[in-house]
Amino acid sequence: MPAVSSTVPSSTVPPSTASSSTVPPSTVPTSSAVPPGRPGRVTVTVYAPDPILQVGVVQQLRQRPEIDLRDGDDADGAQVSLVVVDTVDDEASALLNRLRHNSRTRTGLVVGTFESGDALQRAIDSGVAAVLRRAEADQDRLLRLVLAIANGEGVLPGDLLAKLLTHVSSLQRSTLDPRAVSLSTLTAREAEMLRLVSEGLDTAEIARKTSYSERTVKNVLHEVITRLQLRNRAHAVGYALRNGLI
Repeated sequence: MPAVSSTVPSSTVPPSTASSSTVPPSTVPTSSAVPPGRPGRVTVTVYAPDPILQVGVVQQLRQRPEIDLRDGDDADGAQVSLVVVDTVDDEASALLNRLRHNSRTRTGLVVGTFESGDALQRAIDSGVAAVLRRAEADQDRLLRLVLAIANGEGVLPGDLLAKLLTHVSSLQRSTLDPRAVSLSTLTAREAEMLRLVSEGLDTAEIARKTSYSERTVKNVLHEVITRLQLRNRAHAVGYALRNGLI
């Protein structure tokens, strides 16, 4: 009898029960198991010397499903680097210049104020693709700024563009300009698109206005920027205006 009783448990345990008891809990999918950086999301790193400024912008963006915030070791790989400062001082300029040399990211600037046209010019020369005043940096405007940067577009408030152009026009033109020949060959289509950029139109609006596709608009503007050895759209508009091309 003892031998019989010892064999009963193994014969009465269903194989399916035994196998199901070995399934680890970690195999059950949860929302936290969804990997970051999935298609459709823009990876963003926020840089701010003031922790309060950083927390404020991070909290705004964290609520948006379109945004995937990065920090730590992943920071340098973000599609968009958002720099949040009071003014473009030497520390901010150093950070912008460092980001300019990171080919994996495009830079946006959320700034309290520009103390001069020179500070704005310095930011543009440092590779800033888009600017937003901190006082206007609500969640929707921050999102639009990030998406525009990720889409290869530039954003600059109209009055800041006017300030930039006034500053640029006051600079003395170099007599030995290696880009002079390229400038003289600016096509009518290139000039028209730069003029529309100077009026504050984005890619989609320029496409509708000129009856070209958005892809064509991007390619034309990229060609101009590359050929003239400029930083971005705002820089190209300033240079074209300064040389009387638009």
